Amino acid sequence: MIALPKEDYEGKTVIWPSYIDSQVPRSRGRKVSLSHAVPAPTVDEIVRAARELGLDPVVEEKPYPRLWVRVVYAYRDGRYPLPHYVVNVLKELP
Repeated sequence: MIALPKEDYEGKTVIWPSYIDSQVPRSRGRKVSLSHAVPAPTVDEIVRAARELGLDPVVEEKPYPRLWVRVVYAYRDGRYPLPHYVVNVLKELP
């Protein structure tokens, strides 16, 4: 895993798997609506979706409250929250 210095991830968006996981309630960190969320997304799936969007994601292991998970850093578009883009692509992936 890569540990990035702060200046390397400024201007990027962090996507925790729990942000888009339909099995995680909003009170525990889900950021997208239940109708847009996907069940138990893996880091590999998120990376694949980010690459499909033309992004260059970086995976880094970080602690998240109550969980140990990996996180993906990807450039942000600014027009639409990145987790929403990733979920839309994840739903289309085989």
